[in-house]
Amino acid sequence: MKRFEGKTLRWEWRDGIVELTLDHEPANEIGTETLADLEELATAIPALARETAACIFSSARKQGFSAGADLRELYRGAEPLSEKERLAGVRQFLERVHAVLNAIDAAPFVTIAAVHGVCFGGGFELALACDIIIADKMARFAFPELRLGLIPGFGGIPRLKRDVGNAFVRDLLLTGRSVNAARAQAVGLVAQLAAEGDALKIARSTAAQITKFDAVTRAAAKKFIKPIPHEELRREIDLFCELFTRPAVIAALKKFVESTDAMPYLP
Repeated sequence: MKRFEGKTLRWEWRDGIVELTLDHEPANEIGTETLADLEELATAIPALARETAACIFSSARKQGFSAGADLRELYRGAEPLSEKERLAGVRQFLERVHAVLNAIDAAPFVTIAAVHGVCFGGGFELALACDIIIADKMARFAFPELRLGLIPGFGGIPRLKRDVGNAFVRDLLLTGRSVNAARAQAVGLVAQLAAEGDALKIARSTAAQITKFDAVTRAAAKKFIKPIPHEELRREIDLFCELFTRPAVIAALKKFVESTDAMPYLP
């Protein structure tokens, strides 16, 4: 499948490079529709891999890369359910998300996140599943889940721990504060810092460089230097589900959904 047009994203293959564009109002929140579109990508990876050197993830939304999970959908789906039904539903959703992000993480071609604006929560976790993050200088990264009584649930903690030091991990997770692209580059999270609006341009030039090299060696090197922390990812799902069943979490989600702030996801 060299071209795909979904409800929330699209991609196109050209000259060994896949360009995937997130485009879902208002800020690329990741809910069931986006997950279904990402599952199409995960299914296509084996076929794409035969002719693909790199895949670029970017956003068409001016607000940024992604504001994270679709908390409004999560709340509306969970609020009327019993605790048992709520737990089963959120676990099923997380299992699907993890399957997709693990597939992106393990893809034999190089994955590049071209980030601008907000890159929060689940959107940050999607970027972390990629091999290289290129960010423009106005990008910001955050895990604001703590203020909802939750932890990141899309694999963010194990992947962030894989990539950067514990001090930075704890600062992000335990304060909920956002960090700018310059600090993210300083700690090794961002590979390249671009001028405002230039992240996709730099990602394209990086992808073009990657196409010059041997595919077998590239896949072997990636597998060696980027092991997937499967055990920790499973434990994260368990902990998220345990926390999600608490009434305090539903109350926090309700407050978020009813917020009149223009961008309530900002920490």
